[in-house]
Amino acid sequence: MTSFDFDLFVIGGGSGGVRAARMAAQRGARVALAEAGGLEGLGGTCVNVGCIPKKLYSYAAHYGESFEESHGFGWEGEAPRLNWATLKANRRREIARLNGVYLQLLRGAGVTVLNGFARLLDANTVEVDVVSEDGLITPQRRTAKHILIATGGTPHVPHMKGREHVLTSNDMFDLEPFPARLLVVGGGYIACEFASIFNGLGSSVTQLYRGEQVLRGFDDEVRHFVAAEMRKAGVALHLNAGVLAIHDTPQGLEAMLEGGGSVVVDAVLYATGRVPNVRGLGLETVGVGQGADGAVLVNDVYRTNVPSIYALGDVTARVQLTPVALGEAMVLVDHLLGPAQGKAARSMSYDFIPTAVFTHPTIGTVGYSEAAARQHFGPVTVYRSEFKALKHTLSGSTERTLMKLVVEDATDRVVGLHMVGPDAGEVVQGFAVAMKAGATKAMFDSTIGIHPTVAEEFVTMREPVAAAPKP
Repeated sequence: MTSFDFDLFVIGGGSGGVRAARMAAQRGARVALAEAGGLEGLGGTCVNVGCIPKKLYSYAAHYGESFEESHGFGWEGEAPRLNWATLKANRRREIARLNGVYLQLLRGAGVTVLNGFARLLDANTVEVDVVSEDGLITPQRRTAKHILIATGGTPHVPHMKGREHVLTSNDMFDLEPFPARLLVVGGGYIACEFASIFNGLGSSVTQLYRGEQVLRGFDDEVRHFVAAEMRKAGVALHLNAGVLAIHDTPQGLEAMLEGGGSVVVDAVLYATGRVPNVRGLGLETVGVGQGADGAVLVNDVYRTNVPSIYALGDVTARVQLTPVALGEAMVLVDHLLGPAQGKAARSMSYDFIPTAVFTHPTIGTVGYSEAAARQHFGPVTVYRSEFKALKHTLSGSTERTLMKLVVEDATDRVVGLHMVGPDAGEVVQGFAVAMKAGATKAMFDSTIGIHPTVAEEFVTMREPVAAAPKP
């Protein structure tokens, strides 16, 4: 009988890796986890350079709007000025606290935590360049019955002249000095969020996207609506536009644009997509199957073509969301160790996953876009409402809210729910539960709204639209 050092060895200390390691250890498995970013990197992209710091900076940006809007409610005086250094320091302190929480959770569950980069040597062996407290690196080999790859993703920047002057989303939280002029290249949710955030913090933001509209994959009406609102808020958004080269000049970074012209800024953010973080892991050595951009290929229980090796989260490039990685981790633990006592084995469904985009205003969405619903279900009925929120009747803001339902005609089931407006993520989360349970439009109609709220609009829409309005 083969003896291994561990039952499960996890490579990567992000959300999915930490959850799998902790839950497996609590079930009695012998578990180790290696994190290349050091103990201060526990939590992965989400905690360190993603969801959490980005949302904190989004809050900070909203204060600028709120101070201005408060005058309509009788508050007088000039708005305070942003102290960029204070914001950065407070964010760093909170992230360090979260890193410590993750470490305590792992060690409390009995997980052996290794500070160092890990690579596969064979189907059951990893080598870890363990970094000691004094910085010494010692290669150590460990064997495991099962190995989990949970190394997440990393920003991708295309090759171009002047690429060395480009920043990625990982760099945006500790910029020094604060960029008075920022160029954002890209049209995905990361690009749009940072454009909104830095615009709200006081930067003059230009955003360029090669496509015909930002946020490809979202409902088309939502895309056009958000783009218009971002422009109203001050983002100079240019579509069908790209960068040829970037030069460092005495006046700043000059981006030469496709089609002629240029823009001079203090910083350039390239948010042009993310790729699986697989470099140097030894996947090729062991023969682990990979897809586009190196994504690890897995089956429905997250097993690769090498039976002892599994992968989940962003490294598989399925649905790149933190809560999805957490859900996949729980499914994997149940698969490897059996469900918890008295519980049924978990399963993972990728239908009706709610998500939010922290643009200004925020997007909240769950289910199918109108176009995707028509393709998947056939005839659908669309309900739509656009209005100025009660708050803005006094605030002086021109921001508007969009709310939209897509209903399958054959079953009356609500298969798409979309919102652009204040607290959209908070609003949509609750409706996602109802949609997961198969709520129909009739159920929405029979539900009493909370008045006066924005959310009540979802249960008061009665008149369908004949066709999607033109953008």
